[in-house]
Amino acid sequence: MVTPREDLFRTEAIDAYREGTDAVGAVLRVTPGWINWSYWLLLAVIAAVIPYLVFGTVHEYATGPAVIRALSRVDLTAQRAGTVSSIAVQPGQRVKTGEVLVSFHVADEAAVLERLSSEIELRTIAVLRDPADQAARQALITLRADRMLAEARLEERTMRAPRPGVVRDVRIRPGQQLEPGEHVLSLVDEEGPFVVVAMLPGHYRPLLQHGTPVRLELSGYRYAYQTTALDAVGDEVVGPAEVRRYLGAEIGDAIALAGPTVIVRSALSSRTFEADGRTLQYYDGMQGTAEARVREESILLTLVPGLRALVGYGGT
Repeated sequence: MVTPREDLFRTEAIDAYREGTDAVGAVLRVTPGWINWSYWLLLAVIAAVIPYLVFGTVHEYATGPAVIRALSRVDLTAQRAGTVSSIAVQPGQRVKTGEVLVSFHVADEAAVLERLSSEIELRTIAVLRDPADQAARQALITLRADRMLAEARLEERTMRAPRPGVVRDVRIRPGQQLEPGEHVLSLVDEEGPFVVVAMLPGHYRPLLQHGTPVRLELSGYRYAYQTTALDAVGDEVVGPAEVRRYLGAEIGDAIALAGPTVIVRSALSSRTFEADGRTLQYYDGMQGTAEARVREESILLTLVPGLRALVGYGGT
């Protein structure tokens, strides 16, 4: 028996020759046994993936920052310039309609009212002494009208609750000078609903409509998703400055915005949400991220965009 030279032949060929399992000149098989069944497994996977790519779909979302707002919130502002004298309420306090909230310094208004009252008293005496004095009568009528105006201005120095509610967001202190339009405090109805105000990229405006599904994830509560639907969509695409004006000074500066934006709104069905196995309360001003589903298309077309022109498909 001739022994083959080991330096001329592969080790597998020498082992097969020595074992004598194959005939001389037969094809040498050096592939492992798992190759056969892996080949058929690969074919099965390809057969399963192709229908998935053709019939499966992926969704596209319009994503942007969102803010929780109390729909019943009423912001009270200073009607005239003045200095805060006293604050009669505290945050969280329930108040009734007409209840005093804030008082302003009234020294000037009180002095005017006192002067008019003194003049009215003198004119009244003059009319009683000479009922025929028409000039005195006319002056008395004018003074009484001025006193009514002075009393109204004095009353304006006291801010009262326009409706029942809970006091929130008190941002003033005694002795603070306020200008007309500056925020004083807010009133919120404890049983009132909450809404989500979201700022989505402006180029998605043609795809957004009433009823579009929205998913909300609040900051600090990952994966605690809240699902709702749009019930209001802005008619215009606006810039960051207009969005901040819409949200108000108290929250507008805290929202990071870039580029054109469309403002949308969605009502929340509950005043609470579930997170980490607990039931928690929504609060006005809470922030998060909103995702509105705007389009879906085949996975195959997503992977091979050039096929869209061939099939005339634009997504839904």
